[in-house]
Amino acid sequence: MDYNLNGFIIRNKHLGIQVNNRGLNYGDGIFETIKFANNRINFWEDHYFRLMASMRIVRMDIPMTFSPEYLEEEIRKTLAANHLSDKSARIKLLVVRKAGGFYTPETNDIDFLITAEELSDSIYQLNEEGLNIELYKDFYKNSGMLGNLKSTSAQLYTVASIFRKENNFDECLLINERKEVAEAISANIFILKGDVLITPPLDSGCLKGIMRKKVIELAPQLGLSIKEEAFSPFALQKADEVWLSNSIKGLQWVGQYRKKSYGHQKATEMLKKININLALSLT
Repeated sequence: MDYNLNGFIIRNKHLGIQVNNRGLNYGDGIFETIKFANNRINFWEDHYFRLMASMRIVRMDIPMTFSPEYLEEEIRKTLAANHLSDKSARIKLLVVRKAGGFYTPETNDIDFLITAEELSDSIYQLNEEGLNIELYKDFYKNSGMLGNLKSTSAQLYTVASIFRKENNFDECLLINERKEVAEAISANIFILKGDVLITPPLDSGCLKGIMRKKVIELAPQLGLSIKEEAFSPFALQKADEVWLSNSIKGLQWVGQYRKKSYGHQKATEMLKKININLALSLT
């Protein structure tokens, strides 16, 4: 894989970093995970503005060059270097504060790194078999604004993923300190009850997901009313469908949570809406 570090393509299998790199030492970084397909950066405008907002929240200085046009050009440069310009790819745009300092940084200037890996599907495909999910309860996801960011401080997601793998689940749900469902390890969550679609509010600590935003926008087109409200794990037992959303897979349906089984009729309709919306959009 070739990397894009601060606008320069690094043609090397190994990327050298400083010992005092702040991402390495303090998890002092944020990132965007983006899907590229059909010569399009999916929902690029939404990803760009989320990145800018996240950088402001964590007090990083935004370079004057960081326009959407500049970053798109750098993404496409990275795709070309990896021979992915005419394929589907998973892009990661990572921003870390420049090295120096301990907890208190010496500067708020940033470095950025772009990577790209090939994906098999150009459009979002609904999973054929429903996911089997479980609750992860060893540690809590903190509620509040920092929980809304895609941060390199990801130890909770790591240990939850190990639990998921050790117990042969497809995904696990994270709860906050109020014991409300916040999100899944790698996705936002929606529960459907009748014609009401419910997702945790941002103050639950859930990720401010791009696909979450799209599902909320498109729900009325399916005759669904949307509610952003907190719910406990017990609400899963009363749901008709449970969906997980992220930018790479689009939407996945949950088939099983403990002894409760779910269908996927509305999930199928929603994913069709997402693909149509993407095809008709310019960004």
